[in-house]
Amino acid sequence: MVKLLGFAIVAVLAFLVVREVTAGPDKHGAREVTFTVKSRLVKRSFDEKAVVPAGGASGKRPLLVFLHGRGGHPGDFFSGEFYGALAKLGDRAPIVVQLDGGNHSYWHDRRDGRWGGYVLREAIPAAVRVLGADPRRVAIGGISMGGYGAFDLARRGHFCAVGGHSPAFWLTGGQSAPGAFDDAADFSRHDVYAYARSHHRPYGSAELWVDRGDRDPFAAADAQVVRALRANGSKVSSHVWPGEHETAYWRAHTASYLRFYAGALARC
Repeated sequence: MVKLLGFAIVAVLAFLVVREVTAGPDKHGAREVTFTVKSRLVKRSFDEKAVVPAGGASGKRPLLVFLHGRGGHPGDFFSGEFYGALAKLGDRAPIVVQLDGGNHSYWHDRRDGRWGGYVLREAIPAAVRVLGADPRRVAIGGISMGGYGAFDLARRGHFCAVGGHSPAFWLTGGQSAPGAFDDAADFSRHDVYAYARSHHRPYGSAELWVDRGDRDPFAAADAQVVRALRANGSKVSSHVWPGEHETAYWRAHTASYLRFYAGALARC
């Protein structure tokens, strides 16, 4: 069950753009749609992209919120591998929404906007309303910057599952990439590693996943975060596969990601 603020109060903030995306890879009957969120918290309008699986499931489908990496954009996860894997899940397939996190927001509240609040209080409630998803079954995950963002945001709401795929975890602020945080205090407020070390079962009952390539520059820090989570009672599906911090690696494992989220959402 997701405990987030105001699923119903943002009805006026989002509207469905009357446009379905028909170009691109074979969608196996799924619909790719866009909707717009007019954010009061970031003071911008964002075009979000979502995929509604084919077929009629009994009841509302669950929702997977998937956050893009630095320099990414909504829809960049929707590859041929993605559509093929989603179709194989059948009625267990979630609705998947990719939100716009700007170039390097790192999905947290900071000087240029309340990016975390936008996701939790505006974008997710809007996605639930516009797409007809089940508000009680929501998972969050992402790639690189998005994987970091998923674990940071999940501190503020309860999700069925939280996933990081080559997540951009840093153990100290001095190690972080330029532009990822405003300053040392900003890093400290959003320090996932410190949070994992200092809380018992820091993400409650959420099912957790972290994977990374064996040649990924974040591999060592990701392993440290996994160890901290496990030391404090969390169960984490942790995987190290051959590969680097690149699109080819993530696409090779897209089917595994979707199976994890579908299973966790079914058990939630």
